[in-house]
Amino acid sequence: MTGTPVIAIDGTAASGKGTIARALATRFGFDHLDTGALYRTVGALVLRAGGDPSSREDALESVKGFRPGIIPDPELRSAAVGEAASQVAVIAEVRAALYDLQTSFARHPPGGRGAVIDGRDIGTVICPEAAVKIFVTASVEERARRRWKELANHGSTKTYETLLAEIRVRDARDGGRTAAPMKPAADAATLDTTDLRIDEAVAAAERIARARLD
Repeated sequence: MTGTPVIAIDGTAASGKGTIARALATRFGFDHLDTGALYRTVGALVLRAGGDPSSREDALESVKGFRPGIIPDPELRSAAVGEAASQVAVIAEVRAALYDLQTSFARHPPGGRGAVIDGRDIGTVICPEAAVKIFVTASVEERARRRWKELANHGSTKTYETLLAEIRVRDARDGGRTAAPMKPAADAATLDTTDLRIDEAVAAAERIARARLD
């Protein structure tokens, strides 16, 4: 795809891929793109319009008003917007509408040195020729625990059991969709963070990335 080095970070919800991606971008001096935020933006626009995120028509109407940064981060990170993002991401036309933005970032990162891009189809669809591909995962129970702790710190009263069920549904939706299903690229290194502290997970990802870039 490009002579600019790309680190593709894919993985399951609450596996730590976003935190790992941001840390790698800092350590390598690369630009970072959180593609989940793109789908969250579309989902948020659908909700703002009073639409149904699972509706193709509502989602495509909201894509027309899409631009990065249009939704403030606190709203973008809400549980409701996260669920809406998972629903709009199933729609092939939504993925197609955001494809060029992602591939353009990979080819021409703003800083010019390289790109770290995280999502669910980066190594398989967006950047299949990325120099580094890492698939981050963790047990569903550990991911639910992490999400419960995160939301509780922001005042949420959702139970662990509710979040466990929601993550299982999201995994099934992300992995079972027809358009760009979530799966490891054939040449991706798998990083299981279940028993790792975040600093350990970042260090492991950095070792993988440096070995492949070298």
